[in-house]
Amino acid sequence: MATRRGRGGRERIIAAATTLFETYGINAVGMERLAAQAPVSKRTLYAHFPTKEQLVVAYLDHLVHGGQTVESALDRTDLSPRERILELFTVPGTGTAPIRGCPFVDAAVEFPDPDSTVHAFARHQKLRVGERITQLLRDLGVEDPEELGEQLSILADGAASRAMVLNDASCVVRARAAAETLLDAALPR
Repeated sequence: MATRRGRGGRERIIAAATTLFETYGINAVGMERLAAQAPVSKRTLYAHFPTKEQLVVAYLDHLVHGGQTVESALDRTDLSPRERILELFTVPGTGTAPIRGCPFVDAAVEFPDPDSTVHAFARHQKLRVGERITQLLRDLGVEDPEELGEQLSILADGAASRAMVLNDASCVVRARAAAETLLDAALPR
């Protein structure tokens, strides 16, 4: 029974972290506030996550494995490779909430030391997404998939960051038009 309660506590902590980090940012949320939101004791919180960095990595990993990122579209089998790539240029429905941008960029900004575990996780995720885009471009038969993959990765990250800073989803719409142009120019005739 204690094991089940422990897993429930861990899941509640990650759920609370997801809500709070996406609403307020990572560094603006203290461990005490996370414990209260979960709700778990601080002892339980620290038993699962001795450091905030460990919690942030678990939160990011939860987003990746839960399919809660725009990048999860790259693995959809119901879309063509081109459509999967273009799905990177979709703003998730935010309603009236501010646009938060990419959680991996957000985390890397809040943990700027490139050697921190959070920054390293974010870097690994960005490299993984770039590799996935490049593979889809290979599937499409483009001439230089590595170069175009990097260009599309930069365009997607830039669009997400600009949309967040300006709180304007039209940035992503414009970036999608640019991505379509790049793809159309690179596709074999």
